[in-house]
Amino acid sequence: MKSDFKMQRLSGHIFLFAFVLFAASCAGGFRYADAPPLEFQDFDYGFPVKVSGGDPQIAYIDAGSGDQTIILVHGLASNAGFWRYNIAELAKEYRVIAVDLPGYGRSSKGDYPYGMSFYADELLNLMDELALDKAILAGHSMGGQISIIFALNNPERLDALVLAAQAGIEPFDRGAGDWLSSVITIDGVMNTPEDAIRRNLSGNFYRFNSKWEWMVEERVRMAKSQDMREFAYAVTRSVDGMLNEPTTSQLSGISVPTLIVHGKYDGLIPNPYLNPGRSADVFRAGHEEIQGSKLVELDKAGHMLMIEQPEAFNRAIREFLIGL
Repeated sequence: MKSDFKMQRLSGHIFLFAFVLFAASCAGGFRYADAPPLEFQDFDYGFPVKVSGGDPQIAYIDAGSGDQTIILVHGLASNAGFWRYNIAELAKEYRVIAVDLPGYGRSSKGDYPYGMSFYADELLNLMDELALDKAILAGHSMGGQISIIFALNNPERLDALVLAAQAGIEPFDRGAGDWLSSVITIDGVMNTPEDAIRRNLSGNFYRFNSKWEWMVEERVRMAKSQDMREFAYAVTRSVDGMLNEPTTSQLSGISVPTLIVHGKYDGLIPNPYLNPGRSADVFRAGHEEIQGSKLVELDKAGHMLMIEQPEAFNRAIREFLIGL
């Protein structure tokens, strides 16, 4: 029941995201203070971007032409560009569609419900528009929680499910849920300073590398854009959506072939402040709940495993799909 949701599950990603909003220092590291605004419609993912019909419109990358289609679903506060190190390689064998969820990236923004079921329904609408009877759904973090709900509601539309460092598998008590809902605000998201942004993003990696500095620049410059408040609204509502629709107790209901892939050094799951422990234990618990699932742990990888270890991540997906 909804009255009990905050006693159930939530990704550690959300807590750390909130934590850095309020633990920012003034230690420096401001490289983009004078950089011009980056409007969401000007995001460059390195691939052509198409836009769906209807309302909301969904921006998406469409690459490759294989017999099977992989739909890539990003996590909280990110976008389709976070799959840039995976798309080209996977597109050698599959049609690959990487979406901007509504409220994110180049997709429509506005007064949408932004819940996990809303996102799952919009993915289904996109599949219908593209005449895709079935697809392989791959979701990272919050995108994993959305993908779980899609798989529970529409198993007949999936060939397989890939959960990458998925949200929704970790226990949080009522107090933690209430606190998270209260501290993640629109103004907080909009006004996060650059050093906190860099520290937050670095916490997603086993070892942050300067070649991923594009994420910091993108986040700092988009904060100056005209649609930043709409994006911040989407983020806060997404957090509420994750709390409102926990999935852990439903994992046993997943009936499609499932791969769980996670970083050995995921510093966000489990939550290091509320639920200290080993990430392997958390993901193994999810694996044990999903009958017949496959579990892969990537070495030298944190929460952003598909960026930090793209070759190993892409290989894990290919080997899983070939083995079906």
